[in-house]
Amino acid sequence: MAATASPGASGMDGKPRTSPKSVKFLFGGLAGLSAGLLRQATYTTTRLGIYTVLFERLTGTDGTPPGFLLKAVIGMTAGATGAFVGTPAEVALIRMTADGRLPVDQRRGYKNVFNALFRIVQEEGVLTLWRGCIPTMARAVVVNAAQLASYSQSKQFLLDSGYFSDNILCHFCASMISGLVTTAASMPVDIVKTRIQNMRMIDGKPEYKNGLDVLVKVVRYEGFFSLWKGFTPYYARLGPHTVLTFIFLEQMNKAYKRLFLSG
Repeated sequence: MAATASPGASGMDGKPRTSPKSVKFLFGGLAGLSAGLLRQATYTTTRLGIYTVLFERLTGTDGTPPGFLLKAVIGMTAGATGAFVGTPAEVALIRMTADGRLPVDQRRGYKNVFNALFRIVQEEGVLTLWRGCIPTMARAVVVNAAQLASYSQSKQFLLDSGYFSDNILCHFCASMISGLVTTAASMPVDIVKTRIQNMRMIDGKPEYKNGLDVLVKVVRYEGFFSLWKGFTPYYARLGPHTVLTFIFLEQMNKAYKRLFLSG
């Protein structure tokens, strides 16, 4: 007896058809593409620009770079400022990517990030663009203090060792070290952020009181090292991102100095 083809897999002519669910799976992630690009254009450029300017301003006249603690403070300042500037794009990104999971009558149907920003201001007020700004800035402070300071410190250490010169290999190794440090520092913060966002109401009370309560309960009931559960895949994502960020930043800085400051 011949097997009957599934209607969802092929049409009457026997040719394979793509189901609506497959299309949604393939292209659903593109819904927030414009918002994701705007977030990178605002958050990333702001934090890296501020860090570079402050780092150069605080470098000694003899070329001595700032100490590690000062680098961390510069990173925290750059991260907090970048997060504040990038929050509107992040609000739009979260809403646009979540829109497809909402019931049809509750979807906002933003066309692009600029349409989202305009409608948010028009329908909910301009301050809504900075909803969730404080926890976003808090996370950025930790991540950038670790990422930017550890990169500068690792690069300085590699150059001082005498085995490296200021080239792409040095930038690659320093950024991989930075990615490792950033992963270790940011995972507990991400766990706090995720648990608070997804917490349930138990007997009419929130599951967690605050971020510290999350950390205490996770360590007590799941163990200390559960704060770094999933370390390898997290680093596999963050490592290449950090490498590309700093390699492009270094090359762009060199090109800028060569084209505009050499004369």
